[in-house]
Amino acid sequence: YSPEMAYFECLHEVKLIVDLIYEGGIANMRYSISNTAEYGDMTRGKRVIGPEARKAMKAILGDIQSGKFADEWITEHRCGSPHFRELRKEAAKHPVEDVGARLRALMPWLASNRLVDRSRN
Repeated sequence: YSPEMAYFECLHEVKLIVDLIYEGGIANMRYSISNTAEYGDMTRGKRVIGPEARKAMKAILGDIQSGKFADEWITEHRCGSPHFRELRKEAAKHPVEDVGARLRALMPWLASNRLVDRSRN
């Protein structure tokens, strides 16, 4: 698939999905999407979020509950956040950022509803 198609299917459509869930739960979202998408959700979802993902999520939750994550973040912040800044730089270089910027530039109506104003914060 083209990067543009991947962007739309994996990122741009997320807002619609989240809005539908927010409005009426997962059942509402499933009711609102195509039968094909609903079938894919119900038959393929467990392959995406399987035992390994659940295990990793439990380990991360353990880090949060134990305070390990907070300690790591506090230490990072006290040192001037060098690792965090490097992670941000790497994330900004991801190809999806360029694809998204190009596609959003073709949708001027998005600018009128911006939630973030980087010139102010």
